[in-house]
Amino acid sequence: MNKTWIIIQREFINRVSKKSFILLTILMPFIFAALIFVPLWLSTVKGGDQKQVAIIDATMKYLPQFKDDESWHFVGVPQMEASFRSDSTQFDAVVEIKADLAEHPEAVTIYSRKEVPNSLSRLVSETLDEQVRQDKLLHYDIPQLPSIMQDVNRKLNIRTVKWGEDGSESESNAGAAMAAGMVLTFLIYMFVMSYGGMVMQSVMEEKTNRIVEVIVSSVKPFQLMIGKIIGIGLVGVAQLAIWAVLIIVLLAVAGGISGSSPELMGGASGLLATLQGLNLAKMGGFFVLNFIGGYLVYASIFAAIGAAINGQEDSQQFMMPIVLLLIFALYAGIYSSDNPDGPLAIWCSMIPFTSPIVMMVRLPFDVPVWETMLSVVILYVAAFGMIWIAGKIYRVGILMYGKKPSFKEMIRWITYK
Repeated sequence: MNKTWIIIQREFINRVSKKSFILLTILMPFIFAALIFVPLWLSTVKGGDQKQVAIIDATMKYLPQFKDDESWHFVGVPQMEASFRSDSTQFDAVVEIKADLAEHPEAVTIYSRKEVPNSLSRLVSETLDEQVRQDKLLHYDIPQLPSIMQDVNRKLNIRTVKWGEDGSESESNAGAAMAAGMVLTFLIYMFVMSYGGMVMQSVMEEKTNRIVEVIVSSVKPFQLMIGKIIGIGLVGVAQLAIWAVLIIVLLAVAGGISGSSPELMGGASGLLATLQGLNLAKMGGFFVLNFIGGYLVYASIFAAIGAAINGQEDSQQFMMPIVLLLIFALYAGIYSSDNPDGPLAIWCSMIPFTSPIVMMVRLPFDVPVWETMLSVVILYVAAFGMIWIAGKIYRVGILMYGKKPSFKEMIRWITYK
């Protein structure tokens, strides 16, 4: 056990002391925040130039319905002119309405020297559709039609509330629950892929450089494998812990900034209320359990592959099925977010190769406790089973060179005593 601990310390210290690890750990929360908030901020920034659109309305009925916005300025003109087709014209587009659209819905055309922007097409369509709908209703001579239309068009504002076990009420938001589950799912997928691959790379390097021949002279192969898996896993846990602290700090700073604006303050309060309704303590606890269990399963597989092959070029044959399985788990999690209690979600949250990823999507939707506990138990039983199998393959493959083993040979290694 003392030798295993020394290997764990070596793997952990060698990686956390690298400049790349330090920079990535510190900068990644800011990069994620920038990837999320910068596009949102840029989408709210409107261009300074308001484009002009000419409206040729033969009926003179639709022109008053066009309202300017930050992007488009509508100008009525009497007729089509040849100058509209030239590059020197002041108009970016021309909307021509030749007849009553209630009777002739095809009598409208948008002209432009460039591709007509979707925003303009959508705005013109919505404006004309509303007017045409009202015109058609007027033909029925319904008394008090304006007040009826105003009452019919009034939109509902539906609150979603979740009852707690004690009967308490909390704000519910399926979109926020789905987003939280997807974030945790992507984190587990990313860490399993990156740190599992790191285990394989470490084993391959020591085998290729023949360093492992010196190491196994004083340490058992199984101790070496366990030390690598735990040491590299602790690097991932440390990185997650640092990210959690930085994210809490960023949220606190964002909350302080939003306090200066009543609108932002209201939005932040609603977001916090929604997050509190997600049972973050339960999600955090099961995230750690699924992260560790999923990492142990796949890190064991990666360690066995690294010990069995002789170089990077040999890894594709063995890596492809594992990568496809992880990709399937990710897509199963994505599709399960729309139906967290469906057959795909339930079965994939019980299969240990997919459960760490899929279960994190289901957790925000209040999965029964027995399902989450059963999923964790199966995951850890499979993890320890995979560690035992990987240890059998590791002790034989780590000292074999030259010949690339087949799956059949690796299965035979498991039976060796």
